[in-house]
Amino acid sequence: MIACLLIPGFALRAALRSRPRLALLPAALTPEPGKEALIGPVTAAAEAAGVQAGMRMGEALATCPELVLIEQDPAAVEQEWEGVLRRLEGAGFAVESTEPGLVTFQTDGVERLYGGVEAALAKALAAAGSAWDPRAGVGARRFVALAAASVARPGQAVIVEGKEEQGFLEPLPLSLLPLPSNRYAELEGLGVRRLGELASLPGGAVEERLGPEGKRAWSLAGGGRQDAQPRVRGRSPAAELAEALSFPEAVANELTLRRAFGALLDRLLARPERAGRPLRKVAVSARLVGGGSWRRATTLREATAERGRLRAALGPKLLEIPGPVLELRLEAVELADHVGQQLALVPPEGEEMDGRLSEGLRQVRASTGSGSVCAVVEVAPWSRIPETRALVVPRDM
Repeated sequence: MIACLLIPGFALRAALRSRPRLALLPAALTPEPGKEALIGPVTAAAEAAGVQAGMRMGEALATCPELVLIEQDPAAVEQEWEGVLRRLEGAGFAVESTEPGLVTFQTDGVERLYGGVEAALAKALAAAGSAWDPRAGVGARRFVALAAASVARPGQAVIVEGKEEQGFLEPLPLSLLPLPSNRYAELEGLGVRRLGELASLPGGAVEERLGPEGKRAWSLAGGGRQDAQPRVRGRSPAAELAEALSFPEAVANELTLRRAFGALLDRLLARPERAGRPLRKVAVSARLVGGGSWRRATTLREATAERGRLRAALGPKLLEIPGPVLELRLEAVELADHVGQQLALVPPEGEEMDGRLSEGLRQVRASTGSGSVCAVVEVAPWSRIPETRALVVPRDM
C-alpha cells in the first residue's frame, strides 16, 4: 500500500511559525515574486470571510479589507519541511518528498514494525507533529492515497481498499487532478465537476478535447492502469552542512554581501563532515528586514569543491535579493558520493563516456527530483495496445 501525508497550506503555516498570533486573523500568503498576482494559502478566518486561495490580490482585499498579507518565507519553508522529513525518517519511513506539505511513503516495510497500517499511520502523523494538522491517506495507487489524504480531517488517516476505489473517487472534485487551471474551467463549462463524471466519458473523446494531459486525468479519475507506478523511492540522506552569518544591522551593500558569502563558503568547505566530497547542489538564503526570506538553490553542472567555481555559480544570485539582509546562510543540499576520480593509464573504450553520462544523470536527478531520470522497460512487447508494451521506471545510477 502507498501512503500520502498531506499538510495543506504548509508555506503559510511555516511563515506564521514566528508570528503565531496572525494565525487567528484573516491572513493570506502574498503572491510569489515575478508571478501573477494571485494570493497563496489563507487562514481559516480569511476563508470564513470569503477569501479563497488563488484569488487575485485586489479581489481578496475587496472581499476582506482586514486581510493581512504575509510575506513569502522560502527559507523557513525549506527548514521546517526538512525537519518534518527527518522526523518521519527517524520513525522508520522511507519518504519521497513531492513538494513541501506533501510526502509519499510505502507502508509494507513498517506494518509489522508498528502492528498494522493504522498504527503505522498514527506513528507517521505523530512524527510529523500535531501542530501542523497533518492528515494521511492510503491506497493501492498514489492518486488514491492523495485523494484519501485530501478528504481526511486533521490528525486522521483514511484507508481506501482496492475494491472501494471507484466509489470513493466518484464524488470528489476535479481539483485533485493534475490539470492547468484553464482546463478545470473548460470542464466545468461542459458540466463536468466530479471525478466520476469525467471517468464516465469516453476516453478517446477526452483525449481529443484535452490532449494527453486530459487522457491522463481521465485515467486517474477512472482507476485506469496508466496510474500503475513503481514502488516509492526513499530519498537519499540529506546533507547537514550549513553555515550562517548574522549582521548587527541590515545590509544591502553588494560588496558586503559578497564578502560575507566568501566567508561562509570558506567555512563550509572547511567542515570536516564533508570528508573531501565535492558539492553537487548548494543553496543560499537570506533573512530579510520586516519578515520573510529569500532562497535560491543551484545544481552545479559538475560536482565540485573548487572555491572559484562555486563563487562564480552562486555569487550572481546575491543580486536577486529583494531587500536588506539580516542573516545570510549557505547550505550544502547534496554532496557527491566520490572524493575524486581514479585515472587509468589506458582506460577501456567507452568507460570515460559512461562515467560522464552517469555523473550527468546524477546532476539532473539532484536538480529535478528522484523520478526525473527514467528508463523504458518492456513488459509486454506482444501487446496490441502501445501503452501496455512498456513501463517508464526510475533509472538507478
